Amino acid sequence: MSNGSSITHFLLLPVADTRELQLCHLWLFLGIFLAALVGNGIIITSTACDQQLHTPMYFFLLNLSLLDVGCISTTAPRSMANSLWDTRAISYTACAAQLFFFLFFISAEYFLLTIMSYDRYVAFCKHLHYGTLLGSRACVPMATAAWVSGFLHALLHTANTFSLPLCRGNAVEQFFCEIPHILKLSCSHSYLREVGLLLLNCFLGLGCFVFIVGSYVQIFRAVLRIPSEQGHHKALSTCPPHLAVVSLFVTTAVLAYMKPPSISFPSLDLVVSVLYSVVPSTVNPLIYSLRN
Repeated sequence: MSNGSSITHFLLLPVADTRELQLCHLWLFLGIFLAALVGNGIIITSTACDQQLHTPMYFFLLNLSLLDVGCISTTAPRSMANSLWDTRAISYTACAAQLFFFLFFISAEYFLLTIMSYDRYVAFCKHLHYGTLLGSRACVPMATAAWVSGFLHALLHTANTFSLPLCRGNAVEQFFCEIPHILKLSCSHSYLREVGLLLLNCFLGLGCFVFIVGSYVQIFRAVLRIPSEQGHHKALSTCPPHLAVVSLFVTTAVLAYMKPPSISFPSLDLVVSVLYSVVPSTVNPLIYSLRN
């Protein structure tokens, strides 16, 4: 029997078995990664350099792009390197770091999306008070709260997960280090503590999702009262894509963290994890910013 201190490295799930499929995976992830970097890089540069974009909405978009770059940079490069060098190994320290940064960026992004839905609600439903409710003094603390909450959330789960004794091998059935698959290696009943934390976070995430949906419902009601067809088209062409991305992120994340073990398959876990760890970082620039 081995414990966490005796494990020096983990073995990640190989995305493909043959060399040809490994190279296909490499080029596919490379294209997605570069698209995410270019799209988010354009947003970051434009927002930082253009004085006309120094508004609350684009300030939050700037933060979202930074989080997207961090999120996809945590998982995709390592997976591409493993496919290129035909290896599965990742050190114990690197696995813990990957888990921490992924949780940090993904949770901070979700908190920020909740704040952004409130920003759009105020802009459409209380536009006369927009400058008062979302001035520079309010935007910075709100964005800071999202980053700090993400950091504390990641620190709590990383410390709790890697404090558990691991005695069921070192094979992680995922292409990056993720809590549910690390917990499968635990031989202690203490893992129930982490499961409880995950359930609590899922309910918190559901609460944020309900807040986001409620905000957009109020936006739709306000838009339908606008006599201008142009106003209808502008709002209705941006709000549904926002909800689509948030819904994809929430449903796939909940499926990954709350599905019963009986329906856990490596191929299904791989597809689900890609949908919430890689895809949003690429499509967010198109939906949230470049389209606007």
